[in-house]
This record gives sequence, structure tokens and C-alpha cells, in this order.
Amino acid sequence: MTGTERPGGPDPGEGRKYIFVTGAASGIGRATARLFVERGWFAGAYDVDEEGLASLERELGSDRCVTRRLDVGDKADFDRAVAGFAEASGGRMDLLFNNAGIGAGGWFEEVPYEVALRVLQVNFVGVVNGVYAALPLLRKTPDFLVFSTASSAAIYGMPRTAMYAASKFAVKGLTEALSVELARLGGRAADVLPALVDTPILDATLDYSSGERPGVAMRNSATPEGAMRLMQPEDVAACVWKAYEGGDRVHWYVPEEMEKVEAARAGGVEILRDQFKKTVLGST
Repeated sequence: MTGTERPGGPDPGEGRKYIFVTGAASGIGRATARLFVERGWFAGAYDVDEEGLASLERELGSDRCVTRRLDVGDKADFDRAVAGFAEASGGRMDLLFNNAGIGAGGWFEEVPYEVALRVLQVNFVGVVNGVYAALPLLRKTPDFLVFSTASSAAIYGMPRTAMYAASKFAVKGLTEALSVELARLGGRAADVLPALVDTPILDATLDYSSGERPGVAMRNSATPEGAMRLMQPEDVAACVWKAYEGGDRVHWYVPEEMEKVEAARAGGVEILRDQFKKTVLGST
């Protein structure tokens, strides 16, 4: 039943685990909910796209998931969503996957202020809201994991996506702090830094300076190999599974070559800055 939770929820069964996924109507969130349900988990799937959630529930089966519209930037709404999930899970949450995200492109001063703040509200404040709302359930669940979608834009602040990059750097920093703090509660925190993934955000993100959709161009110009090859949502979903099942890493990379890009920061961010100046500004 999309939009409302079922009172009492399903019979948990012996050893059943529960994942709460935001941004679940499409892309990475949908692929992750699908993968975990296929492997015996129960999924709570949340998004602002109610039609996408309805189709996901039909696909997975109403006995294996619960869906609800959720604006992650609204703390009260997040609290209500978690309360409904608790009814379905018997008060358990093994994995919180903070995945919801939006983008906005263009030169910083040409992106409308309200748009810039909405990017921060969804991408970072949404993660903060999720952790605050879910912790009462998480801390009751042994070896819980708080997992969040950061971005390769959190390796270096990408020009023309300044607020998006800032929001993802914030997610990355929060994750590093929580990876220590949550250990005292019996849990873990980690994130994934995907590069180019074929999801609807590529089609939806508008460049406010050019009026174009840069994600579409990126998809069309993706390299066949290397760090900027086009990955699929299922690749990230597999990473989420790996992180829960035994990974002790804080940062995960999709594709794995992105870790080498991260390592390049050791040589100084000025090297990356100068590369972007050349490619984006045409300067030497």
C-alpha cells in the first residue's frame, strides 16, 4: 500500500533483516531495495515519487516491503516514516541507507539561492534527519549500519556543481565522524562515492547557466573503461550489500578506480584545481 504503512507489518520470521531506503523509487535506491529483498530482507522504500514507489511495491510484493512518500528534508515527516517502518519491522532496523539526492548545475552565482539550499536540504540535511530519526531503532539492532550515498564530487569540489559537491563533502565528513561514534552503540557507518551512474538524476539535473542537462552529455560521452565509465545502479547496490555483509571500510568507491583519484589528493589539491581550470575554464 503506497503512502501508508500496514499496521503490525509482516511476520518477521527467524533471522529476517530490515533495510530502510530513501530515494527508492528509481536508480540506486530501487536497485538496492530489489537486491536486498531478493536476498531475504524486508525493505522500507521511501521517495517523493509515489508512482515509482507503487511500481516497486508491485514488483517486490507487499509482503516483502512497505512504501511511503517521504520528503527527507522534513524531519517530522522522517520521524513519521520511521515510526511506520518500526511497526512493519517489529522495532528493528539493520541498515539505514540514506540515498535520496538531487543536483543543480551552473556557475555558483547563477544557481538560484532557493535551488542551492534545496540541494543542501535534501542531500545533507536529509541524511542528518535520517540518522536522528532512525537511531532509536538502529541502536536496538545488533551490528547496524548507517550507509549513505556521497559522490565522487566529494573527492574534489567539482566546478559548476558547487552546492552538490559541498553537500556530498558534508555527507562524507559526517560519515567519518559517525564511523567512530556509532561504534560505542554497536553499529557502523560508511558511504559510497560513485562516479558516473546511469540514474534519473542525470536526466533531471539542470544547468542553470546553460539551460542544458549536463548529465545527459556525461552519459553520452562516458568512456568505455576507467574511472569515468558508465556504471549501473546495480553496481552500487552490490556495494551496499558488500559493505553490510562484512566490509569494515568507511569509504567505498564505484568503480573501484575512483579510489586512485582520491589518492591523488595526497599530491595537493592544487594539482586537481589546475586540471579543472584547464578543462573547465580553458586556462593553462
